[in-house]
Amino acid sequence: MTFEHTVTDLPTENEYPKLVRDKIPEIIAKADGREVPVRMLELDEFIGFLKKKAVEEAEELEATDTDSHLLEEIADLREILDTLEASKGFTPEQVKAVQDEKQEKRGGFALRLLMLNND
Repeated sequence: MTFEHTVTDLPTENEYPKLVRDKIPEIIAKADGREVPVRMLELDEFIGFLKKKAVEEAEELEATDTDSHLLEEIADLREILDTLEASKGFTPEQVKAVQDEKQEKRGGFALRLLMLNND
């Protein structure tokens, strides 16, 4: 399956400085000849920008209006979470163990429950 990048008008999408995928500067240079300034982040700084990027991607996911756009944003968010996991040295097994423990203690989302105000 191929994807077509969906552009949004969300403020966080155009907020700088911002963490970008590795090939974005090259893509911009090929598209319009501009060279964009970049620098490599130190690990602690990188972690902070990954967290911020996760919020940006979650906002984009919330704004989706088609299944293809939803799929694109799920993939983006998963890429960020996978990178954050690896950058912190967590293993997929560790994350899954915590996920399983939380599901055992608190449940998942299979029942699609919406808690209402009790007033």
